[in-house]
Amino acid sequence: MKILVDMNLSPHWAETIRAAGIDAVHWSNVGSATAEDEEILAWAAEHGHVVFTHDLDFAAIIAASGDRGPSVVQLRSESVALEALAATVIESIRRSSEQLAEGAIVTVEPKRSRVRLLPLKPDME
Repeated sequence: MKILVDMNLSPHWAETIRAAGIDAVHWSNVGSATAEDEEILAWAAEHGHVVFTHDLDFAAIIAASGDRGPSVVQLRSESVALEALAATVIESIRRSSEQLAEGAIVTVEPKRSRVRLLPLKPDME
């Protein structure tokens, strides 16, 4: 599995994820700092990466598209402090690796994570 760390997270996230044995690159190493979310998603899809972000827009774009990917790991926490959340994020990525390979949105919160498989289906009313 390969992780693309979004610009809204520190490059140290990529270093920490790599130290845990998971391939990771920060967007600043492969694209423009001013890139639109769609460009980042397109790059991730083309290069087989899962997007790791603190931006809820990525999951919304994927959900609206009806596509099966790229997969997204979204961090939902007021703080994105590496020291406090790294273990939770890495464990969530490992635990969800099969789903992420198939197409999923993984939401990581400080004390839990949840997985939604892609494509997302509209809620039934």
